Amino acid sequence: MNILGISAFYHDSAACLVQDGRIASAAQEERFTRKKHDHAFPKNAINYCLQNSELQVKDLDFVAFYDKPFLKFERIMMTYLTYAPVGIQSFIKAVPLWIKQKLWLKEFIKKELDFEGKIIFPEHHESHAASAFFPSPFQEAAVLTLDGVGEWATTSFGIGKDNRIDIASEIHFPHSLGLLYSAFTYYTGFKVNSGEYKVMGLAPYGESRYKDLILSELIDLKEDGSFKLNMKYFNYCAGLTMTNGKFHKLFGGPPRKAESLLTQRDMDLARSIQDVTEEVMIRIARYVHKVTRKKNLCMAGGVALNCVGNGKILREGPFENIWIQPSAGDAGGALGAALFVWHQYLDNVRIVDGKKDLQYGSYLGPKFENGYISDFLKKNNIPYVEMQYEEIPEKIADLIADQKVIGWFQGRMEFGPRALGSRSIIGDARSPKMQEVMNLKIKFRESFRPFAPSVLLERVSDYFEIDQDSPYMLLVAPVNKEICREMSGEEQKLFGIDKLNVVRSNIPAVTHVDYSARIQTVNNEDNPLFYQMIKKFDQKYGCPVIINTSFNVRGEPIVCTPDDAYLCFMRTNMDYLILENMLLEKKEQKPLDKDIDWLKKYELD
Repeated sequence: MNILGISAFYHDSAACLVQDGRIASAAQEERFTRKKHDHAFPKNAINYCLQNSELQVKDLDFVAFYDKPFLKFERIMMTYLTYAPVGIQSFIKAVPLWIKQKLWLKEFIKKELDFEGKIIFPEHHESHAASAFFPSPFQEAAVLTLDGVGEWATTSFGIGKDNRIDIASEIHFPHSLGLLYSAFTYYTGFKVNSGEYKVMGLAPYGESRYKDLILSELIDLKEDGSFKLNMKYFNYCAGLTMTNGKFHKLFGGPPRKAESLLTQRDMDLARSIQDVTEEVMIRIARYVHKVTRKKNLCMAGGVALNCVGNGKILREGPFENIWIQPSAGDAGGALGAALFVWHQYLDNVRIVDGKKDLQYGSYLGPKFENGYISDFLKKNNIPYVEMQYEEIPEKIADLIADQKVIGWFQGRMEFGPRALGSRSIIGDARSPKMQEVMNLKIKFRESFRPFAPSVLLERVSDYFEIDQDSPYMLLVAPVNKEICREMSGEEQKLFGIDKLNVVRSNIPAVTHVDYSARIQTVNNEDNPLFYQMIKKFDQKYGCPVIINTSFNVRGEPIVCTPDDAYLCFMRTNMDYLILENMLLEKKEQKPLDKDIDWLKKYELD
């Protein structure tokens, strides 16, 4: 049986194909169109999912869309009526699109796909919950979803058992932890729905000066984690911005202009909202454990990408085990919707072993064979050296040790926002200069942004205060004190960005200013070549940890094709690129010719 899951029209459109209960493929539309967070109907992602399994639309048994359009429209209309006549501009902008397209999604999908079968519409948070529980390794677990908003729900929890999820309780719009965090994303000058990572990364540079003010004025937080927002400070219900004049007055000025200099106040705001978010998350987790009495927790929704909060729940919360959907945001809703149909709608049995999840490392995207890559390189007269696969681990380990930055393109592309060793840029975690080099010369992004370590699973506890698998880079943990370096008296007096260049551990390039790291554990089963390369680096150079960041530059999606990878390689200061077993050295390359055919699909500066 073939079930196609779709998410679209808000942000991070995606498609997923589930075949007889197994996740066969999944990908975000942005990877094909090269438009970051593309929200359009995912034609390209759907085509990939079908072609990867050699299917046509007529072979599909069900299509599942990740939320209920009529319920969402009800919420939007009710909100406009509540705030009328305020919000008329937003109303004029939003409603025609609903009338024209979004309300008639069943007909739209049938027409777009030429599909005559049954279309199922789970609720938004049901799709999130399904994406969290059904691929998890647990037979039963508590399930927690937190995001901006679906139809009405912004937070929900329930129980997953065998092949069913039962949602027990919800918090409804406009009260939303995700939208509260996005309000501060907007206020500190970053882009909503994509800049939240930046706020999280900026937080350790600041002090929690505004936490009490947020808790007293913006959010009424109860002991059980339930909350209400004080809507007089927010503009997102009826306006075109997240915050209003009262919010700005409360925090002492207008929102920071995008790309302007970051101040200590911005860092303090980031730290304060991060601390509040963690407090809400841990209170909810404790309450959910108290009510469900489950030892396992599954999480999804955009807030579940807050890996600092996740790490706090793991360390301080009552659950023994946590599993977080790697594509926790809206893209993962496509996967959840398809699995919801297979298990909950069709009542098919679900079998797990309690150890290994059913998402296969989240390597669910396109793969490109050596023949395709060599043809591309030869056709465009691109110099390369062909290697044997068994030579790759040692060669790349040596290049990393030689302080080279390498684009690593191997196997199936990752599903979700994290690069997990298929579309990655890698470097030496031991280098005190590597974070700055990779931020400014490779990624072209803000210097404060931290990089994640990839570490051999069996060595993770030697370097980090964590004793469980973290394959999807969704848990932050402290760096082990044994490998940390104490700051001098002068260094302890540093404020803000000045903290950045202090060497804090034996792996300074992946040690954030608060001595933490966002960890990816690597095992030999899910990604053998990546594992073997890190293992060789450990054997030769005594360190089982490397830098792993996503293979893209600021403002662009992670690369999908060899063409994307080569272009990114050429437009940055990367030293080497490995495309499967083809190794390219930067100094051997000729300058890009913008007139060649394959480059014409890209919008070049």
